[in-house]
Amino acid sequence: MQEISTKPYLLRALYEWCTDNGYTPHIAVRVDNQTRVPRQFVRDNEIVLNISFEATSQLQMGNEWIEFSARFSGKSHKIEVPVANILAIYARENGQGMAFPVESAGGEAQDSGADAVPADEAAAPGAPAAPRAVETSSASDATAAKADGATNAPHPDDDGSKGGGRARLKIVK
Repeated sequence: MQEISTKPYLLRALYEWCTDNGYTPHIAVRVDNQTRVPRQFVRDNEIVLNISFEATSQLQMGNEWIEFSARFSGKSHKIEVPVANILAIYARENGQGMAFPVESAGGEAQDSGADAVPADEAAAPGAPAAPRAVETSSASDATAAKADGATNAPHPDDDGSKGGGRARLKIVK
């Protein structure tokens, strides 16, 4: 029997820690052909998603997939993210969280309006290496949840916010 990865358990634990402390949990995701998100919010094949109770509907954090509905610019989208594609989970307010190594895989991402590969047909890569704790460079750098509380709005890095406007993860040992 193949051992189950610790990654989905750590994601659920950090999600619970964020919500118990009144923080807003965000996930950084590598977008590929198995990831179903609105393409207009993807930058450099990555997207940051607000997965708080207030920003999502029908959130399911399984061992292979994270699925929920969220509004982007007022329009509801079904989001499907393979757990294997999660780069990090962190609290927006203080940047505390954890980063995970993600194997690079090719392919274009699907728009959340397109037909996605069913979860039972998609094969997740093997278990990743051990995760490391991270912090964002500053809480104001995490610009996720700008589009109706669901994701980071696509705007230039020189939007006037501190730190270039985009969340930057720093490894903490």
